[in-house]
Amino acid sequence: MLPQEIIRKKRDGEALAAPEIESFIAGLTSGAVTEGQAAAFAMAVFFKGMNLDERVGLTRAMMHSGSVLDWRDARLPGPILDKHSTGGIGDNVSLMLAPMLAACGAFTPMISGRGLGHTGGTLDKLDSIPGYVAQPDLALFQRTVAEAGCAIIGQTADLAPADKRLYAIRDVTATVESIALITASILSKKLAAGLQGLVMDVKTGSGAFMTSLSGARDLAQSLASVATGAGLPTTSLITDMNEPLATAAGNAVEVRNAVDYLTGQKRDARLHAVTIALGGELLSLGGLAESAALGCAAMERALASGAAAERFERMVAMLGGPSGFLDKAAKLLPVAPVIVAAAPARRGFVEAIDARAIGMAVVALGGGRSRAADAIDPAVGFTRLAGLGAEVSAAAPLALVHARDDARAQAAAGQLAAAYRIGDAPPPPRDPVVERIAGTP
Repeated sequence: MLPQEIIRKKRDGEALAAPEIESFIAGLTSGAVTEGQAAAFAMAVFFKGMNLDERVGLTRAMMHSGSVLDWRDARLPGPILDKHSTGGIGDNVSLMLAPMLAACGAFTPMISGRGLGHTGGTLDKLDSIPGYVAQPDLALFQRTVAEAGCAIIGQTADLAPADKRLYAIRDVTATVESIALITASILSKKLAAGLQGLVMDVKTGSGAFMTSLSGARDLAQSLASVATGAGLPTTSLITDMNEPLATAAGNAVEVRNAVDYLTGQKRDARLHAVTIALGGELLSLGGLAESAALGCAAMERALASGAAAERFERMVAMLGGPSGFLDKAAKLLPVAPVIVAAAPARRGFVEAIDARAIGMAVVALGGGRSRAADAIDPAVGFTRLAGLGAEVSAAAPLALVHARDDARAQAAAGQLAAAYRIGDAPPPPRDPVVERIAGTP
């Protein structure tokens, strides 16, 4: 099939048949489809959209553009489950969720990404752990999943390569925001991981990719329906990102936050609520709990017993990190040389937060990227971030800034002050889990 005829058909608003989509993606993978044709296809989809069948077809075609993991030979005694977040600030859920699921009898081959723009990346956080190998070979990845119950790694070159090429083209042609293309991009990699259940954490609010609730609903519905239609039972949770999820934002500081969470030293309430809710949904999807509520209870037990912490340590050690990491984290994680308090503009209560601005302040400190090739400073970021409703003053600052030098620390403190709106009374509390959307094939 000629690529230009497929492009013309979509340009004119017609639905593409599965063989047409498969032909185009095969050409994209082999190089037979040019960058100009891929860009035209992306723009046609951006403006004309895709129906559910087309989205399922595109997702499946991109999934089969490379290797698809098959766990049957491993004879795992539990379901293969995972979650995906659309990204936010202080979102280190994966670091706790994967070992908690493992402690409940699930197996989690979590393929994560690096940060770009205002959102942090799970792999950048794990790079803070000395020796951790974020891109192991397939044999080590599968062995870690089988023995530790979870492994958090980066995307390998042979998983959904069509997505990698198409995303690079979308990134420079202003077509990233297409719901159909976002759906296929996310799900093709998850389907290629050989999953049996998936929960999507779709963020909404000032720090989210989808800032409006209506946009988040559209994406959450598309992800749940397309994944389920492609044979992967999926539920979407819409969660609030109008403030950082954890009280830490950065890389090493978020790992330390996760260590405190797993060991029980400190657990941020909103972070805990989202982590438990996602885990409860997954255990229900995977048949390890009769309902999401019972799944949440199982997650709480795995955390309280220390089983989840043990799984995390086992995963870290198997992927090249130090043994007994949780007890050594304070000494092993990189620490910034300058730590200063960020004072609020005035005394009062936190009324609103521009969460995206906090993410960009982390980038300015050197803890994030504005370009894919940028190096990361793992030590910098914020801790003790004040949440909505917190009472702040000179004695109760907005956060502690962890910086490489005084100049950057003071600049970041100013950016934080500008990101917070202080009022005379706290706003009413909000549930961090906004909505649940089940997948319907």
